Amino acid sequence: MIRISNGIITLLNIVTLVAGFGALLMSAWLYIKIETACERNLRIPFLIMGAALLGVSMMGLLGSCCRLNFFMWLYLITLFLLMLGLTVFTIFAIIVTNKSVGRELSGKGLGDRKLGDYSHWLQNYVVNEDNWDKIRVCFDQTKLCAFEAGKDQNRYSPYISSLQSGCCKPPSVCGLVFQNATTWNMPAKGPADPNPDCRTWSNVQSELCYNCQSCKIEALEEIKREWKILSLANICIILVVGITYSVGCCALRNNQSKGYQKYKGHYA
Repeated sequence: MIRISNGIITLLNIVTLVAGFGALLMSAWLYIKIETACERNLRIPFLIMGAALLGVSMMGLLGSCCRLNFFMWLYLITLFLLMLGLTVFTIFAIIVTNKSVGRELSGKGLGDRKLGDYSHWLQNYVVNEDNWDKIRVCFDQTKLCAFEAGKDQNRYSPYISSLQSGCCKPPSVCGLVFQNATTWNMPAKGPADPNPDCRTWSNVQSELCYNCQSCKIEALEEIKREWKILSLANICIILVVGITYSVGCCALRNNQSKGYQKYKGHYA
């Protein structure tokens, strides 16, 4: 294993080097081609990821190909810190997406799911006034609720996502009268339910139910689902990085043994 470890590290870092260039190109493409500001924000994570992959890959290649132990040490330290950071983030993601964390606040919301069923961190970070305004603007810019206005309710309702159901139409308990996919009219006698979302609904296309509790709840559910997937992905990445770290340790030992043999032969 020690003898082939340098070759394995070199191959792995060539792959990550290509991935780093790909992330940088994606960042540039998002900056040039994407028109909406909220979608352009994706360029920053791609830029950081691309730069990080390039830096780590160069350290690994210099350490394995050129047998420079200084860079190999930097490479291994970076991998160790990456494993540590991913582990901490994964534990954090599991905690904040656990429903039982926010049960004590379960006095606000709609139906079986309430804002209080989510952790304090998710509530404070997502549904606070400043962040929610940005999210709401992104919903509008990305045309989350861009339905065909003339569609019959029974034709479009089965195909909308839970997020669209919470943000793009009023709650069913309100009893608002369907006119088309983007317009619901208030009955003359008022809403059928005292739920505050019934009066929060607006036929203004940039508002709709974006400020409804139901929309915020579905947004939190969407984040929970994505973070759970991200946690599983992180576990896989941790395993891969752990294996790479072990191979890197073998490559470092190989470098040191080569250097010792060269030093010993020089003075023999």
